Parts: sequence; structure tokens; C-alpha cells
Amino acid sequence: MPRDYYEILGVPKNASKDDLKKAFRKLARTYHPDVNNAPDAEETFKEINEAYQVLSDDNRRAAYDRFGHAGVNGGGFQTGGFGGLDDILNDLFGGAFGGFSGFGGSTSRRRRGPAPGRDLRYDMTIDFEQAVFGADIDIEVNRREKCGVCKGTGAKPGTILRVCPECGGAGQVRRTQQAFGFNMVNVTDCPRCKGKGEVVETPCEECRGSGTVSKTRTLTVKVPPGVDDGMQIRLTSEGEPSAEGGPAGDLYVVLHVTPHEYFKRRNNDIILEIPVNIAQATLGDVVMVPTVDGETELSIPSGTQSGTVIKLRDKGVPKLRRDGTTAGRGDQLVILTVQIPTKLNKEQRDLFEQLGRTMGSEVVPQKGRGFFDRVADFFAG
Repeated sequence: MPRDYYEILGVPKNASKDDLKKAFRKLARTYHPDVNNAPDAEETFKEINEAYQVLSDDNRRAAYDRFGHAGVNGGGFQTGGFGGLDDILNDLFGGAFGGFSGFGGSTSRRRRGPAPGRDLRYDMTIDFEQAVFGADIDIEVNRREKCGVCKGTGAKPGTILRVCPECGGAGQVRRTQQAFGFNMVNVTDCPRCKGKGEVVETPCEECRGSGTVSKTRTLTVKVPPGVDDGMQIRLTSEGEPSAEGGPAGDLYVVLHVTPHEYFKRRNNDIILEIPVNIAQATLGDVVMVPTVDGETELSIPSGTQSGTVIKLRDKGVPKLRRDGTTAGRGDQLVILTVQIPTKLNKEQRDLFEQLGRTMGSEVVPQKGRGFFDRVADFFAG
């Protein structure tokens, strides 16, 4: 069973962000694998790193406090990054131990051995209904892939790779520097072989020694229900391969939702504004209105005022969890606007004149909450 994140960092559950940062800095100085040669140092540091990333992010911390590890161990769906970890590690080690980065806030990759492949971004436009209900969408991605002729080695078939003379085949070079009052060993990828430990003497004619070629692939993106504009989906290992034999990068699909003709979205609610004539507003009526699920009946009560909001429960957008699953739906909010006719035929004018004589002509200022108050209350939530 995973250890409690607060216990890992040695802080109480009400710890502030400054407390978390101080605890992480202290533990990183002790357990970072480049300053601690103990066999379990790397695993311990990964545990510390994971705990800090979760607790330093307000949304993930809230999910962890409520649901434990199940609330933060989602599968691939992202709405943002963690941030801050790069700065702390760079403060501690002066950038000597490699970067902690990746598009969209991916977790740290410790630069041991060949570097990983490059992450890619794909901007995908979806319509309003696809954002609401989800969809499986095929996309074509142009990316670098392992060369089929040399199998990614970069060497011409029939030739051999030779041991790198710079690093002696280790793929890394070591340099010693002073930090915190003692000698620290800085391990970096070999600049000659770029972490491979071997160098190409006779390059492959197909890929010219790079080990990769450009290809277009068709991938299926599973868009979960309830996504919104600007969200991103990570496809693990669908980025470019490492030219140095490391793991492939990831593909980040950034979503752009096309505005609907008449639906608008506010969080998980769908807003629809419909006009009603003065007779419908006065006498009441039953009309058919569109929803994302199809048309449904809407009862307009008699005496309806312009700006009245009627709620259709569970006709909104699915509520998307961090792990890509959903829990319930929002509502559809129908705003009724009473339309005053600007052109009347003779019969209509006669009827309005008769109605006007029965209602009098005295003008009395309205007391209490009026139309603008109701609209303000609605948008205030």
C-alpha cells in the first residue's frame, strides 16, 4: 500500500506551501541519487518527488485529501501542469543534474543514459456535441520514427558501431564540483555519443545516420465526455522516438471546441436563450426547446417576466473527473426573453388597444428586485 504523502515529506496535513517546499528541499539534499549512493536512494527520491508534486498542486491536494491515492492516480487526462519543481531543483543543484520538464507539466525524467524522444503537440478541433458526449477521433500525425533500414542504429546495414572514445562506452561523463561544502559528482550524457556509448562510422543511407525517418501515422484519440476548450489529452509514447535509444516522447492533443449556434456553456451547465411572445409570457404555454439530447417540452408559466430562468435538470455537460471518468451531469438553463412586437396588423392593434383601455395608463416605479437583479443573480451563480 502506498505511503501517506504527508508522512513521506514529514509535514502535518495543514502544512502551507512554504512548509512543503522547505521539507522537499531538505529531503532532496539528502536523497537525490546524485548525492546519495545508497541502493534505495533513487526509489526514495521518486517517492519524495511524487509526494511534493501532488501536495504542492491545490487541485490534486484537495483530491488526495478527500479520496487518498485513488483521487490522484488518474490515467493520462490532463488539464495543467505541476510547476515549481524545476526551480527548486535548480536552486539546490544549479541545474547540474538534468532537467525536470515536458510539455503540459509531465513528471520529471532523470537523465540517466540516452535522452528520451521529443514530446509533440497536436491541435484538434471538435464540435460542441463531441465535447459534451465524447468521441473517438482519428488524427494524422507527422513524426519521426525508427528507421526500418538500420533498425534505429543509424549505421549502414552490414557495418558495426564502435565504442565511443570519449566515454569508453559508458554513455556518460563525470565531473566533480563543489557544492554545499563538499565534492559532488555531476553525471551528464556524453557529448560525443549523446548517451549511446557507441558511435556510427558508416551512416545509414536512408536516415543519414540519425536512426529516424519522417512518417505520417493515423492515431485514434479517445475524447472523454465533458471536456472543455483548452484541455489536453496525453497519448503516452506517441511522440517522437529517441534518436539515442531512450524512451519515446508523448503526444499532447490540445482541444479546441467550436462554438455552438445557440448553446453556450458555463462550467457544466448549458445556457439557452429563447424568445417568447407577449401572449405566451402573459398566458403561459408549452413549447418544444432543443437540448443536446434532442427536443423536450418546456412549460412557460403564466405571467413570465423577461429574464426568467427555467432549469432542465441533468440536461447539461457530464462532470469530468481528473481520471477521465464522469460523475453526473450539469443542467440546462433556459433564459426566456419576452419579445415586444414592433409591427402589428390592424386586428392585432385593435386587440392591444382594447387591452390597454382595461389596464389603465398610470406609470408606477417598480419596487423590490427587477430584471437586472435577476440577471445578475443568475450569472453570479
